[in-house]
Amino acid sequence: MEMILYLGAVWVAFLLGLFIGWLWKPKWAISRTKRHKLYESESSTPTQRLQIEKPKPPPVSSPEFDNSCTSELNHGQSNVVTEEDLEHLWRLVEMKDGGPTWIKMMDRSTETMSYQAWGRDPKIGPPQYRTSTVYEDVTPELVRDFFWDDVFRSKWDDMLAYSTTLEECPTTGTMVVQWIRKFPFFCSDREYIIGRRIWKAGTDYYCVTKGVPCNSVPRRDIPRRVDLCYSSWCIRPVESRRGNGQLTACEVILFHHEDMGIPREIAKLGIRQGMWGAVKKIEPGLRVYQKQRASGAPLSQPAFMAQINTKVDPSYLRALEGVEDLSKIEVVAASDRPLDRNISKLIILGGAIVLACTLNGGLLPKAFIFGVARRFGNMGKKL
Repeated sequence: MEMILYLGAVWVAFLLGLFIGWLWKPKWAISRTKRHKLYESESSTPTQRLQIEKPKPPPVSSPEFDNSCTSELNHGQSNVVTEEDLEHLWRLVEMKDGGPTWIKMMDRSTETMSYQAWGRDPKIGPPQYRTSTVYEDVTPELVRDFFWDDVFRSKWDDMLAYSTTLEECPTTGTMVVQWIRKFPFFCSDREYIIGRRIWKAGTDYYCVTKGVPCNSVPRRDIPRRVDLCYSSWCIRPVESRRGNGQLTACEVILFHHEDMGIPREIAKLGIRQGMWGAVKKIEPGLRVYQKQRASGAPLSQPAFMAQINTKVDPSYLRALEGVEDLSKIEVVAASDRPLDRNISKLIILGGAIVLACTLNGGLLPKAFIFGVARRFGNMGKKL
């Protein structure tokens, strides 16, 4: 009975905090309709249509780290994404980066997809996440194009309000793109300036995307720019779960972290509870994309750029294997986490949502949004 009264008080506190936060809406919440109309008008400008429709030369792969670009990347910004980023991603994939231990968070699967997730807390910076997703009956090349295709992304990623290419290099495939992502009423939209590039080593693709500075795009109060953002992955063929010995499946190993601007523990709780729901929405989009490509649909400009890869001799990466393996993976079952730790997180959850709104200082990801709804829909359950 005491526990019921205790949780009831927490629930009332949460609702009160959310109500107070809603009363402050005029200060930080702008009409979403007006903003979305602005994004739509910007995305349909003649300049962007010319970028998508203009003829381009065939993809060129460079055996070296070639920085000779015809765009502004050739003028002091050719180091937006470099071989150092490739080496860092490779060390993350091989767990040789010397970071903290990876703690297993999730292991789920469907008939055509399997998903595992790990997390860790570095002493400096936001929480980091490592995921491994295996898709059946799809090639690494198609998955590479799918994740790079910002034009098609708007059809399956309902949080992408606007995207455009700011710069591109037809030699290395390096791109600088601008994203604006939308969020529910209690968090304003966010802007990302992303530098990205793909390397190919044998049959594996190393895709680096990270936040980069951009003086040509002025900062605005809304949407607020997210500076610290890293989301990179390795795409490679793997054996099918059918056990036929054929490399007909594709594994995507993703590493992600960003400055969310909300309390650390609250962000971790929301992501842990909501990540599977977010991941399940990706595969339907991938299968539609697969069918469209099979039917001969033309490539968008971003998908075309995804095919311009810097080739790397696999021996170059193997030479890095002398680094001691300092990262580890540890499996921690959800049932092993103490109940009192979960209760303490419940106590601060309602106030944290208000704090995230009023500070207006960071990103509230989709996984966190899903997690809040799921967590309070299952208050009586143990995490």
